[in-house]
Amino acid sequence: MGQHREPAAGSLSSLISGAVLGAAGLAWWLLSEAERRNQSRKQRAMLYAPRMQDGSEAFETAIPSKGEQSSDQLEQRVEQLNAAIADVRKQLEDLGAQP
Repeated sequence: MGQHREPAAGSLSSLISGAVLGAAGLAWWLLSEAERRNQSRKQRAMLYAPRMQDGSEAFETAIPSKGEQSSDQLEQRVEQLNAAIADVRKQLEDLGAQP
């Protein structure tokens, strides 16, 4: 009877070693994929870094397309925002006053 248990122990050890090797291979693959993604993210960030450092990206959106109308649009926008803030404030006060 002892002879029948030895092959089972051998197959159990090979099964365990295969599982360990498979887990190690999967872990290595996952780590390499994570590293590859980080490197590609860093490379993409480096592509945009020069534009962000010299400030050209910030000025592109701030420069008005037609010049003088930007100040009028800005004043109208500020008035709209102030009116919206006043409306929200009134709504909050009304909600606070309700029992």
